[in-house]
Amino acid sequence: MAKSYYDILGVPRGASDKEIRSAYRKLARKHHPDVNPNDRAAETRFKEINAAFEVLSDAEKRKKYDRYGDRWEMADQIEEAQRRQSAAGWARQGPGDGGMRFDTGGSDFGSIFDNLFRRERGGPRGAPANRRGQDIETPVEVSLEEAFRGTARVVQLQSAEACPTCGGSGQIAGAICHACEGLGQSARPRRLEVKVPAGVKTGSRVRVAGEGRAGTGGGTPGDLYLVVTVQPHPRFERRGDDLMVDIPVPVVDAVLGGEVEVPTIDGRVALRIPELTQHGRQFRLAGKGMPVLGAPGKRGDLLARVHIEVPARLSDHERELFQQLRATGAGRQ
Repeated sequence: MAKSYYDILGVPRGASDKEIRSAYRKLARKHHPDVNPNDRAAETRFKEINAAFEVLSDAEKRKKYDRYGDRWEMADQIEEAQRRQSAAGWARQGPGDGGMRFDTGGSDFGSIFDNLFRRERGGPRGAPANRRGQDIETPVEVSLEEAFRGTARVVQLQSAEACPTCGGSGQIAGAICHACEGLGQSARPRRLEVKVPAGVKTGSRVRVAGEGRAGTGGGTPGDLYLVVTVQPHPRFERRGDDLMVDIPVPVVDAVLGGEVEVPTIDGRVALRIPELTQHGRQFRLAGKGMPVLGAPGKRGDLLARVHIEVPARLSDHERELFQQLRATGAGRQ
């Protein structure tokens, strides 16, 4: 049995969204490939953490996961099959059961309803139902830099034989698998390059119209959605469209004022530190954050948080100066 997503993040099943996000950030930073170069185990763990967070941070996906476990992606097909079976069971009830008996002639019960709806729409009896194809979702991971610049991903679209929902059988729980219904056996996997726009966040869905499952009876095809996960960054913390970064400031510059370099996602800028700057103070650098999705030219801000650095070693002269400073009582509240 696959390891529970809750166990992967180390949270209980009833964990709040805040607890899940906190656990994810902590684990993602610890196992990020940039922090653990050439460590295959850390890379595998990092992917597990992202997969768990993608599901548990989405209310709808988490609901399906809590009900169906590692088969959560098949939830819609399973429930559709259950509805069909329930309807068929009702139709088979005898008169003594207070129901009605239908003779299906050995055909699929669902096809009777298809024919009824088809006749209401004026379609020919026996022709395939005019039904829109099912949408497809596929997860993709991008780095923070890729989310900043925009990128592209190549997606392989599967044929009916390789349907990821039913494994190519065409059925789930004895009912038709609508994930691959309508695809001919001659269909073959094909590769599609999809552009991921700048500014995407974890949970963003990139839509590619008409690249989902084929429709039936002349119905339009579904759409393809890339569900994005932005990997944690070892230096920057993302807050919506803003970024947060810690900047080391020597204690002398914090006291007397000075100038420090601040790293941004696309370079470095100089920042003037006023005298008597306190540890933890934040400086907002407007327009130095992430691009705003769907708003070309607009960017969030960068929050530079001061981290005062104390010298690791002192020369005799430096120690004497600090002792003199302490003797004056300066710096005490």
